Amino acid sequence: MADDTNKNDEALIVPDDAPDEEIDDGSMSLVAHLTELRSRLIKCLLSVAAGSVVGYYFIDDIMHYLTLPAGGKLYFMQPSEAFFTYLKVAVVAGFLISLPVIFYHIWKFFLPALTKTERMVLGIIVPSSVILFFCGLAFSFFIVLPAGIRFFMSFGGGELEALFSVEKYFDFVIMFVLPFGVVFELPLIITILGKMGIISSDFLKKYFRIVIFLSFVAGAIITPTPDIFTQSMIALPMIILYGVGFLIVKYILKK
Repeated sequence: MADDTNKNDEALIVPDDAPDEEIDDGSMSLVAHLTELRSRLIKCLLSVAAGSVVGYYFIDDIMHYLTLPAGGKLYFMQPSEAFFTYLKVAVVAGFLISLPVIFYHIWKFFLPALTKTERMVLGIIVPSSVILFFCGLAFSFFIVLPAGIRFFMSFGGGELEALFSVEKYFDFVIMFVLPFGVVFELPLIITILGKMGIISSDFLKKYFRIVIFLSFVAGAIITPTPDIFTQSMIALPMIILYGVGFLIVKYILKK
């Protein structure tokens, strides 16, 4: 009996040279987490770099479509302005191209800490968030941006003529379009919070007026220009999307 007991005790002893990345309960050490985080960050950066190369290869086509709201013709005031603007557009295009890869690595990084149910939920949330983000970009670029440019150009007259700098124009487009990708995530965020029981339809209804006020405040902060028109073009979709989230929580989640 004594020999059997000693053998069992020896079997439970974890060797000193055993890898600390994996333990019986599936947990990971801090070093292993940091190593995996670094690995996934490198992969995300490489995907952005590869996407940027693709974006620069098609830079002429991208520039063609991006300049359509401005009438198809831009100017550069410095010798290097066009070159660095091309690089900036290529990097932004690379980021958008690699966005599904980035979301995938975020999902894989948190996957070991999730239960089976949470993994299924996150498996739905990740692709949905990507789709909503691109829907926000499309809504802004095809609807809001042309209307905004027409509004600003309407201030021209006999003495004033629009002359768009390529650098300033694309800074305006990027700062105008990208926030809409984040704004369109609002129904998804509300749905997640409602599913978790953190908020309810009564809670959303109670703070609806405050959301209207904060939407215009956010519009004033996000937009590159201080005019009320541009602020409203961001605030109104936020209010509508908040209402969509409210309807989902009330009539679908029944909370």
